[in-house]
Amino acid sequence: MRIRPYIPDRDYEYLSKWIDTEKTHAFWCANLLPYPLTPESFHDLLEKNSMDRADSAYVATENNGRPVGFFCYSVNPEDNLGFLKFIVVDGTKRGKGYGKEMLNLALRYAFEITGADAVQLNVFDENPSAKQCYEKVGFVQKKTEQNALVYKGELWSRCRMVVSKSS
Repeated sequence: MRIRPYIPDRDYEYLSKWIDTEKTHAFWCANLLPYPLTPESFHDLLEKNSMDRADSAYVATENNGRPVGFFCYSVNPEDNLGFLKFIVVDGTKRGKGYGKEMLNLALRYAFEITGADAVQLNVFDENPSAKQCYEKVGFVQKKTEQNALVYKGELWSRCRMVVSKSS
């Protein structure tokens, strides 16, 4: 597996197929984007986040170049904390170690290239498979915000997880 910068004209068609249900969409973006996902709304958000937070978008590919995952990453120079968001893996690859492999590459990039001291992410408690994947690569729960999102009448709790460079 490799990671490379996200290329909108090449990669969007893959990513849009991975966000295939309204619930997956809510888990993925916390309803920051309308469902169903559109290229315009998604690329506008990526551009805004790159300007406001210095986020960069990445794609994980199989060795043959086929995209299998996506994430955004930024590092805050004031506290030297990295942040991962919009993490998703091709639905046909979930549960097969692709997410773990992609996150390990993302963490290598964060620690070795950007020099972050720690990396954080958010995950909903209602998404136990994602939370378990994050735990497998070393993330630990830092805090939980109760009732952070309303999804179809359900109240979801958002968990902040962190992994340190020394972990």
